[in-house]
Amino acid sequence: MINAIAIDDESPALDIIESFCSQVDLINLHKTFTQPKEALKHINKFPVDLLFLDVNMPSLNGIDFYKKIKQNTPVIFTTAHLEYAVEGFNLNAVDYLLKPFSFERFKTAVTKAQDFINYQQGKVNPQNFIFVRADYSLLKIDLGNILYIESLDDYVKIFLDQQKTVVARMTMKNLLEKLPEKDFIRVHRSFIVPLRRIEAVRQKVVYIGDKEFPIGESYIADFFGRFKE
Repeated sequence: MINAIAIDDESPALDIIESFCSQVDLINLHKTFTQPKEALKHINKFPVDLLFLDVNMPSLNGIDFYKKIKQNTPVIFTTAHLEYAVEGFNLNAVDYLLKPFSFERFKTAVTKAQDFINYQQGKVNPQNFIFVRADYSLLKIDLGNILYIESLDDYVKIFLDQQKTVVARMTMKNLLEKLPEKDFIRVHRSFIVPLRRIEAVRQKVVYIGDKEFPIGESYIADFFGRFKE
């Protein structure tokens, strides 16, 4: 069960969140607040698993509120303004809900939060998937669906089997740290590939389907050492 609180300066907005939470078994909405400063005192004394947090509040906006929290608590931002989603994304939000949001969209956000909280708390096998931030949201990526990964300046492109390519702002080094070492290998400064998908290796070229990946000089020793194993 996820223990949560909701903060919004408008009571009708809190009523909607309360109603939606009552229809979802995995959420226990512990308290609601219309005064951000009261909520801040509460959460610093009584930590929770998840926040529903309005962005555009007059006394203390949600972005500043979140920066004041001592704990790194997962948050779902709620806002009537799409531009605030960018700021929420930069603050590592699990998701954002654009008002007015439907119950189905609410359930999607809560399910994503549950997956992420379970991942943080070690309740699931981290060898099966990773979380990355892309498209102003937190995305869960099944490792078995990754075809290959390509570097693109300050971004990485994660190519997936029969799914839309994910473009995330992060380095190849940071992404490689998330991936299980036994399953993925960097073959070039621009490419990471899943070992199980390699179909052939000829000279210094790796073949996966109709794709060819050159093995960089600085990666040759590590690649052939692991590939022979």
